[in-house]
Amino acid sequence: MAEMRRRRTLDFSGIKTYSAKDRTNLVRIDNLKIPGVTGHKVFEQESFDELVERIKLARENDRPVILSYGAHVIKCGLSRYLIELIKNNIVTHLMTNGAGSIHDFELAYLGGTSEDVPTAIEDGSFGMWEETGAWMNEAIALGASKGIGYGEAIGEYIENNKERFPYKNDCVCYTAYENDVPFTCHIALGTDIIHQHPCCDMSKIGFCSGVDFKKICYSITQLDGGVFLNFGSAVIGAEVFLKALSIARNLGNPTFNITTANFDLKPLGDFRSKIGYSDPDYYYRPRKNIVNRPTSRGGKGWHFCGDHSDTLTTLCDRLLREDK
Repeated sequence: MAEMRRRRTLDFSGIKTYSAKDRTNLVRIDNLKIPGVTGHKVFEQESFDELVERIKLARENDRPVILSYGAHVIKCGLSRYLIELIKNNIVTHLMTNGAGSIHDFELAYLGGTSEDVPTAIEDGSFGMWEETGAWMNEAIALGASKGIGYGEAIGEYIENNKERFPYKNDCVCYTAYENDVPFTCHIALGTDIIHQHPCCDMSKIGFCSGVDFKKICYSITQLDGGVFLNFGSAVIGAEVFLKALSIARNLGNPTFNITTANFDLKPLGDFRSKIGYSDPDYYYRPRKNIVNRPTSRGGKGWHFCGDHSDTLTTLCDRLLREDK
């Protein structure tokens, strides 16, 4: 009997991988930006002062500040800014997508990340990095066997294999692990280079990311009086936040006195105005899922338009160095 077409899958066992040790990296430890030292354009936009004060007030009242970010925050060389926010007890939970965790992991072991995609895709070598794929999948599999989440599994793996990670002190995930700050990774299967590796077990990735979803849901239940910040995660960050918030409210948690802020390059004009289906901005998820819908019964939401190299750096300066 002929194999049914709908059940055909591709065997990954023949995939060729390559060592990342000699790879050219666009982002390196030696060009990471340094808080308080590296110059940057000061970000200014109406209501930014109010957001800064709301963040300060939240922490003074022991309320959470959750920071969601996409991979470009790491690719902009801003790891040390996130690390400083963790160490100074400003951010109480970090969440990212798969790419955000991969760039962070590569910096920790390789001292560099962000390969040259346009040329690598031509011969199928894009993303086929042995150390990244093998070690991250090993970490996730070990995490799944212990019932822990994706972010914690990566942090624990670095802790238990320190000799492989000479740059671990510049790793956001590891810093969060060391400081007992939740670091959750929310994965879309098939989107990340470690999913290309022959040893990848999607069931383990799904399990660990599922644990992390429950972790962010718990943190969102505590968000009343707190702040949710999203830097550039226009799909995963926005969608995970909305679902977690719905779960929190479904279970009866008071989550209406909240502050939300989205940071991205995309200009939205009057981001609080109602727009219809014919407007392309309607389909930009953070406008609805972060700025407006979550604050419809209280709190306040903003969209700040700017480069992460200006917005995140200015925010960090305002929160940690303004009064020094």
